[in-house]
Amino acid sequence: PADVKLVLLVRPFQVNPWYQFLNLTGGTGKVNRVEEIVKGRQLKIDSKTLSLTRPYSRYTTAAFRQGNLAEIVRSAAWSPATTLIDPDHLGQAAMEFSFSLRPDEVEELFATVPYHTIDSPAQLPDNETMAEAFDRASEFWASKVGHIDFKLPPQARPVIDTWLSNLIYILINRDMAGIQPGSRSYERSWIRDGSLTSSALLKSGITQEVKDFIRWYAPYQYENGKVPCVVDFRGPDPVPEHDSHGQLIYLIREYFNFTGDTAFLNEMNPYVLNAVSYIQTLIAERSTDYYRLGSDSLRAHYGIVPESISHEGYSEKPMHSYWDNFFIIKGLKDATEIQRILGRTADYERIARVRDKFTVDLYNSIALAMQLHGIDYIPGCVELGDFDATSTTVALTPCNEYQHLPKPEVYNTFNKYFDFFVKRRDGKLDWTNYTPYENRLIGSFVFLDQPDRAHELVDFFLADRRPQGWNHWAEVVWKNYREPRFIGDMPHTWVGSDFINAIRSMFVYEDELDQSLVIASALPQDWIDYPEGIAVSNLPTYYGEISYSIVRQENTYIIRVEGDLNLPHNGMKIKNINKGKLPSAMRINGTIKPVSNDGVIQINRTPALIELTY
Repeated sequence: PADVKLVLLVRPFQVNPWYQFLNLTGGTGKVNRVEEIVKGRQLKIDSKTLSLTRPYSRYTTAAFRQGNLAEIVRSAAWSPATTLIDPDHLGQAAMEFSFSLRPDEVEELFATVPYHTIDSPAQLPDNETMAEAFDRASEFWASKVGHIDFKLPPQARPVIDTWLSNLIYILINRDMAGIQPGSRSYERSWIRDGSLTSSALLKSGITQEVKDFIRWYAPYQYENGKVPCVVDFRGPDPVPEHDSHGQLIYLIREYFNFTGDTAFLNEMNPYVLNAVSYIQTLIAERSTDYYRLGSDSLRAHYGIVPESISHEGYSEKPMHSYWDNFFIIKGLKDATEIQRILGRTADYERIARVRDKFTVDLYNSIALAMQLHGIDYIPGCVELGDFDATSTTVALTPCNEYQHLPKPEVYNTFNKYFDFFVKRRDGKLDWTNYTPYENRLIGSFVFLDQPDRAHELVDFFLADRRPQGWNHWAEVVWKNYREPRFIGDMPHTWVGSDFINAIRSMFVYEDELDQSLVIASALPQDWIDYPEGIAVSNLPTYYGEISYSIVRQENTYIIRVEGDLNLPHNGMKIKNINKGKLPSAMRINGTIKPVSNDGVIQINRTPALIELTY
């Protein structure tokens, strides 16, 4: 038996350190006033009410100038409690609880601080009610992010836990319908972050929040069709960032891809058409004879959209960013397809002409920029010829421009990045920090059919989650993670959504160029070879939800694929099951099939049972 005491301290807490400066000044929270409103059970701390499920035996308050509260408690110098008003805004309080416990006996205490309005200051919780509330909250989040069912080996847990944690962080960071990348520095809704984060939600089976976001954001579009880059409590920001117009169109189409909600697509189409009209005015600014007939440096600007600061690296001086232009071409492609889906033939033909002309001008611009700067990779912008694979990667996904990108320059771009990545990882070059938006390059290597490179990136980025157990990233990761420098937000959920989108492509992705659904193309071999087998169920895709399992039995892999799918023209493709090796024999649904030279397995219907023998 033991008599024990528990002391809970109420003190100002510092969440943002002093070196955080963007949007919200760093420093401690404020506690101006502390008063007891129900003896032994409830305190009011400024606007917050702290309630306890069992009474404390004694209680004290102390202004900051009176000293460290922990030391006051240890010295037993408890003064009679009064209502405290601290002129330094750093008020403190302590509550002591006494327990007499028998061996193996458990006592529970809940301390609750609702961040919503409670019915009455005297409303007091009890242990049973709070335990039930805690279980309900747990069940809510599990059901909210548990649409996909993963059965994977233990070594996959960090990847999946990080996926699920970031889904929750995305939903927590929302303000009403507004999807936001952070809760402090970035407590604003960008269409850039919101569109790519929404894609991660849709790929995880979360749809209503995306619909709410679109319906909330779209009406902020200006009369001339301009899509604001960001919206916050002050309204839309007029700063021009020319990726935004394409991103709104992409988001509307992406929502339709996963839901088939034609009525909503039709409701949103006026915003799509207005955005296309504004895109045309932007293109017209760079389609004059001044650019068409000028020097090579001027002709590199012809037919693309004007300079902007949507690429953060160009915030000091706007540039003609290819990031902008890749999202413009994505918006034009999706706008064209939306008109086809809705049966609007005249709009389809009109926008298709804009799309086709812009495509020609964009790739002429890229070719001229590479020539002007003497480079063999895709530049980040016209003016600088800069190398920026983290920006260029959107050309592969979600913009699906692989077929138009110059070769071998697109491969040179990602080879150059990987060489840099390996040297940084292995300590062969000096570096200070990086932004883990680089997570999105995992998906680039999946799309380029280089899964081993994707796995190396996954391992590196997972090691830079801080704190590790929280499964998230700051916007800026420092080599010396104790160095007191700007970190953006933690968690930064656009970074988190980049990770989700990239990891999802390891399990499944839509190859819009080939019109196929690609399955299991980049799963680590040690996952696939796990003795108990692996399975993933209810994976949302453009074509319906898919489930599949892979089990190795000696020298044979047995793959089962199921799902009520409306498959694209070229069906489903499975590859890289055994590190790309060609099987010696293959059966599909019991029938012997020839093995293609590239080892890709083609499936045109479900359910399917595939047996690969090596």
